[in-house]
Amino acid sequence: MQITGAAISINVADPAASAAFVTRHFGFTEVMSADGFVSLAHKDLGFNLVYLRTGLASLQPESLKQQSVAGLLVAFEVADIAAEYDRLRNDGVEITTELQTEPWGERFFQVTDPNGVILQLVQWMGKPGEQG
Repeated sequence: MQITGAAISINVADPAASAAFVTRHFGFTEVMSADGFVSLAHKDLGFNLVYLRTGLASLQPESLKQQSVAGLLVAFEVADIAAEYDRLRNDGVEITTELQTEPWGERFFQVTDPNGVILQLVQWMGKPGEQG
C-alpha cells in the first residue's frame, strides 16, 4: 500500500471556531473549506486536521452524523514544552491540564478548543525513569 496523504476528521458543532483556534494558537493554515467543513494543514505535520459540522449531510457512515467529539485527544510533540506553555498562557489560552511530567519521561500539558477537542502538547524528556 502506498499512502499519499492523511487526515484526522473531527465532528464538532462549530468547525470554524475550532479552525480559528488552531490557526491562531498552533500555526495551522486553511487548505480548503465549505459549508460545515474546514481542512487545515501545518508545515511540520504529515496530515491535515479536518473539522466537520455535526450532522453534515455528506458524512459517512450514517451512524456518525450526529456524533461529536468525546474522549478525543489530539497530541502534538514539540521541541520546547515550557516555551509553548508560556506562549499559550500569555496568549490567554486556558490551560486544561497543567504542565507535568510522567515517570516514563513524557512532559505535557493540555488545552481545550471551543468545541471541547483536547489538544495535548508533549515533549519527551528522556528514557523512562530518567529525569529530563
